[in-house]
Amino acid sequence: MKKYIIILFLGFSTLLFAQKQSAEELNRAAREHVREGNKLYNQLKFSEAEIAYKKALSKNPNYPKASYNLGNSIYQQKRNKEAVSQFEVVEKTFTDKQSRAEAYHNMGNTFMNEKQYDKAVDAYKKSLRNNPNDDETRYNLAMAKELLEKQKNDQNKNDKNKDNKDNKDNKDKKDDKNKDKDKGDKDKDKDQKDQKDKDKDKEKDKKDDKGEPKKDEKDKEKEKQQPRPNQLSPEQMKQLLEAMNNEENKTQKKLNAKKAKGKKIKQEKDW
Repeated sequence: MKKYIIILFLGFSTLLFAQKQSAEELNRAAREHVREGNKLYNQLKFSEAEIAYKKALSKNPNYPKASYNLGNSIYQQKRNKEAVSQFEVVEKTFTDKQSRAEAYHNMGNTFMNEKQYDKAVDAYKKSLRNNPNDDETRYNLAMAKELLEKQKNDQNKNDKNKDNKDNKDNKDKKDDKNKDKDKGDKDKDKDQKDQKDKDKDKEKDKKDDKGEPKKDEKDKEKEKQQPRPNQLSPEQMKQLLEAMNNEENKTQKKLNAKKAKGKKIKQEKDW
């Protein structure tokens, strides 16, 4: 039994030793990739340095220097949003204040490039909390505040100008509408006046210089008053009816007289 225990203990120790050795090898490989990345970074080969830092993190994902330098290489390539995300990882990874202060400082610089001055102010303040003696961060903070104030003033000015422009546009539209209405009323009045003038000219053409109806107009008026050839006036109609009645009476009298006279009746002989 003791023999087995000894063998088991020796086997467990060997496993721990192998794991420790493997971790050390991974850390050593990560450090080598970081050194390679730093060399490329100093040569301003930021994209190649980024690859080296990522290789270091593949060996040891919790290697703070590799994570921080990766953020710097991305920042140098003007990929600001990715850089901010990487610095946020750094801020959670680092434990010492100096490293955290540097991460926040670079994060603030990234926000400055994006003109997100409010976020830049917040990042610089966090950096100074971890390292109050950093004059460069303090200077950047003052500049970020100044730019933020200017940005707000410009925005307020733009908003005010926009409101004024909208008000002016609305006033112009209202004025144009009133002008159109006035123009429409004037055109309507003008049309009515023109029609009245035409009517006056028409009436004037019907009269002579003395203001009397012209001859042709008189004839037209007389023709209107005279009955048409096929149309009898009421007086003529009355006379015609009386004449017809008289003629009918005369005829009837003649017929009656003739009927009364009649023919002689032949008398039969009395045989």
